[in-house]
Amino acid sequence: MIEFSSVTKQYPDGTIAVDNLDLHIESGSFTVFVGPSGCGKTTSMRMINRMITPTSGTITLDGKDISTVDPVKLRLGIGYVIQSAGLLPHRSVVDNVATVPVLQGTSRREARKAALEVLERVGLDLSMATRYPAQLSGGQQQRVGVARALAADPPILLMDEPFSAVDPVVREDLQNEMQRLQGELKKTIIFVTHDIDEAVKLGDHVAVFSRGGKLEQYDAPQRILAAPATDFVSDFVGRDRGYRGLSFRGSGAVALHEIRTATEAQLPELRLGQGEWVLVVSDAGTPRGWIDVTGVEAIRAGRSVGDSTSAGGSLFTAGNDLRQALDSAISSPSGIGVAVDAHGAVTGGIDATEVIEQLAKQRKDEDRARNEGFFAGENANQQ
Repeated sequence: MIEFSSVTKQYPDGTIAVDNLDLHIESGSFTVFVGPSGCGKTTSMRMINRMITPTSGTITLDGKDISTVDPVKLRLGIGYVIQSAGLLPHRSVVDNVATVPVLQGTSRREARKAALEVLERVGLDLSMATRYPAQLSGGQQQRVGVARALAADPPILLMDEPFSAVDPVVREDLQNEMQRLQGELKKTIIFVTHDIDEAVKLGDHVAVFSRGGKLEQYDAPQRILAAPATDFVSDFVGRDRGYRGLSFRGSGAVALHEIRTATEAQLPELRLGQGEWVLVVSDAGTPRGWIDVTGVEAIRAGRSVGDSTSAGGSLFTAGNDLRQALDSAISSPSGIGVAVDAHGAVTGGIDATEVIEQLAKQRKDEDRARNEGFFAGENANQQ
């Protein structure tokens, strides 16, 4: 458990980076600090491992004031991941990961053996263990950075905008990897970002900071989206916060409909009318893209399937949330969302209007439950 009590950081020139911060972070939780540049989120995080010293107030770790703990000893027990990984360029991947265990007294041989296990855990091929950081992609370097932070099995992991320097596809992959790892390891993670989408995806709790180091709201991500505590939070999370909020709603009741599919070999025999669409699939049933009557004409003219099919839109996997269900439908050129199973094969189509109807039903059920709870409480008070 990490506790901030009336913590302020003011620099000699009078700048206040963190303003009277009170915050309680539960053990085993994934907490995200989010806000614009200069809002004190990184300063707040770096005070946990004493890389920055507060001007006033106290920070306790499991009830112990960290100002009384030797900073080197404190940091050896806290994992730290920064932007662009911060790997030692003259050391191999395996030796980078083994750094902290060796500093703690583990033999180099044992530390390297444990490092290989951690590399596998973060999804890196062991053939990369002997490479040097310059020989890795940005995403691979970040995975090594996470592995190095986990190598000594610390109970706390600090992550300072670790995925901001990689491209969107790699970033999403790394986010998914962090969710998987946290599901397995249950570390106490404090993660800094300026991206509200990243914050609500990863965090059990989200702390929204404004400039001047003021904590505006600390809440579950769905509460941040549904009930912003201040005008600043409302503006920061954006006008499309309702769409983001769909990621916390289940899609189990959304109907799947049969859709027309064809393999590439079947395309020359297709007969489509105006406005009709067919989903092109592989022999294994995985989607390749949509094609309409103009695509058929293009294929007959000798163009390849890759040239004539429209982008397939995003895909929806059974069990995912309403946001992904709706996105699959509205991003599809045909207006039909494509649902796939765990192997990527098509299982049916999703209608956007039915996703909206499911949202309306969920809200109606929530209103009913809220009203029943209110009147039950009123009756109990009267008795």
